[in-house]
Amino acid sequence: MTTYVYGIAEADLPRLPGGLVGVGDPPRPVRVLRESGTAAVVSDCPEGLRPKRRDLFAHQRVLTAAAAAGAVLPLRFGSTAPDDDAVRGALARHAELYRGQLATVADRVEYNVKALHREDVLLRAILADSPEIRKLNEATRVEGGATYQDRLRLGQLVADALREHETRDSRTVEYALATHAEHHRRGPEGSGRVVNLSFLVGRDEAAGFLAALEELRAASPHLDVRVNGPLPPYSFVRTESVEAA
Repeated sequence: MTTYVYGIAEADLPRLPGGLVGVGDPPRPVRVLRESGTAAVVSDCPEGLRPKRRDLFAHQRVLTAAAAAGAVLPLRFGSTAPDDDAVRGALARHAELYRGQLATVADRVEYNVKALHREDVLLRAILADSPEIRKLNEATRVEGGATYQDRLRLGQLVADALREHETRDSRTVEYALATHAEHHRRGPEGSGRVVNLSFLVGRDEAAGFLAALEELRAASPHLDVRVNGPLPPYSFVRTESVEAA
């Protein structure tokens, strides 16, 4: 039976919640394999597994439960081995690599922070800050009050102001939260997204991190700041090395 691997943990990982199940329909029971001072959180792998919403959530649910019990190196969805013996063999061969990475994420969690502009609030702020933009905007509201060149000029000034705010707000979010985290990394950029940052935060520092996040929200009403976490440290594990091993 093919073995599905959710993540790598320390050998002294406490018992996972009773009845914890993972991928598949019906969901397969989760178990822990231990070898050479490390452990793997696994289940049987159903045939024809595909990244369906149900199974993606199951993969994350198992990792979240494992991370609540101790340090874990999360693997990507779909990581499998031929059987349990192959998993134990990988644990034995690469125990030093796994233990080193586990030490870097022990007692730490990940928070992912994304921020978007609230365009109506931001545009009002831009109008308030720039007499030239405000004057040109008022002219466009009067019939015959603005020429074609005036409208082009207005569009260019607004676009420049938006880009300036994107740069400034990105730095503001990063600076406000990075001081409460051990490490942070940028994620993929998206259309309309000002910030996509992941932070590695000590469990004991999480309250301070979240308090700083609320202060940032209060001070930046033009930003829609969203946080996802605590999560297993997806962004701070060399998953390529783990999965290849």
